[in-house]
Amino acid sequence: MPSLAQVAATGSDANLQLMLKVFPALVLILLVAGICGRIAQMVMQPRVLGEMVAGVLLGPTLFGALFPDAQATIFPPEVRPVLYVLSTIGLTLYMFLVGAGIDHGSRVPGEERRAGVLAAAGIAPSMFLGCVTGLILWSTLSRPDVSRWEFAFFVGGALSLTAFPMLARILYERGLENSPIGRLSIMAAAVDDALAWCLLALLTAVHLGAGLADALRTIVLTALFAVFMLVVVRRMLRPLGRELARTGDFGPTVMYAVILIPLTAGWLTDWIGVYSVFGGFLAGLAMPRDAMFREALHTRMMGVVSTLLLPVFFTFSGLNTELGGITGGTMVLAFLLIMAAGFSGKYFGCSLSMRAFGFSWREAYAVGALMNARGLMILIFINIGLAQGMITRELFAMLVLVAVITTAGAMPLYKLALPDRLEAARRSSDDPEPPPDVEDVSLTRSVQ
Repeated sequence: MPSLAQVAATGSDANLQLMLKVFPALVLILLVAGICGRIAQMVMQPRVLGEMVAGVLLGPTLFGALFPDAQATIFPPEVRPVLYVLSTIGLTLYMFLVGAGIDHGSRVPGEERRAGVLAAAGIAPSMFLGCVTGLILWSTLSRPDVSRWEFAFFVGGALSLTAFPMLARILYERGLENSPIGRLSIMAAAVDDALAWCLLALLTAVHLGAGLADALRTIVLTALFAVFMLVVVRRMLRPLGRELARTGDFGPTVMYAVILIPLTAGWLTDWIGVYSVFGGFLAGLAMPRDAMFREALHTRMMGVVSTLLLPVFFTFSGLNTELGGITGGTMVLAFLLIMAAGFSGKYFGCSLSMRAFGFSWREAYAVGALMNARGLMILIFINIGLAQGMITRELFAMLVLVAVITTAGAMPLYKLALPDRLEAARRSSDDPEPPPDVEDVSLTRSVQ
């Protein structure tokens, strides 16, 4: 019988071997993500697009196809659970920062109502067309244990998303974050994403429930937890904002709190059955709304989250993305149908809504292009669906392509609708507005 020392030594050796396998994977992930992110910026695209593409390139589509032995060595089966844990922590903290960065206020009377209409104009057509597409493709792309309507609503929910953080960054970089189209777009995108998360929570509860009673239990617990976070926890956290205003910086106690709260919330929502990102997002919404607090929060956390943890998530997604599966006439037609439904519903719905508000056609199409980008948000959505067994890898790969194409097309379509000279004229013709809030600047500088 081996001694305790021998057992401990064996365990330590196994841990060391695992660490020596994880480190090369992280080095390659960060190297490829950094290169692809820089290339994306050189061609006037957001860095996050390059990181998304990097994740796909490291998967079976390119790296695995050209160098299968090297990929198997760098990403062996025992490393993938570690990447999954790191990506889950990263997503939870990222959604925490997104929730903390949402500006709930409105500077113009009636703007919240118009933003709600714009959000509905983007969600309703996308949801309808996505559901119709899902009903048509259910027998082709769905898992056998997923009902027709569950599958249809998942496709509709994925296509109704907007990349809120990326949209905010684009508007800030172009000096339009305080323009009428900028404020409306940011507020509407936040509503879009919040409703999509609610739908995914409902679908997850229904799918994972052993029966209707379990599904209702999950839904009720999720609603109660959301109320607790947004009412009770938000009030309890107000002193953190006052403490930061008094000291001018995060102390150790505040830093522990802002790390523990989203991780604990993520753990609880995972226990409830609706995935940890929901807890992280709710924790962000519960944070103090003070501008200084939000600025300090993003300054402290976003660099590590976006530089280290999000590329791990993109790679973990890429390892599950097999674009080679989208072959043959049936699969290609299915992808084109999904792409057409997603693009037309969001683009024309938002454009017509903006035109109805009295904006020019050029401004309307510019907003339609921005609202049509799905970025990281759809990747989070479909990764949850894949992890919970709601979708197949074929549909996952198709929706990854939708994310990449709509994100890549956002800026070219925006500039086609609103060239620089017209954008500058529009910016100068806007009524003077107060300077952007510190929290808006910090979010848009840091996210994606």
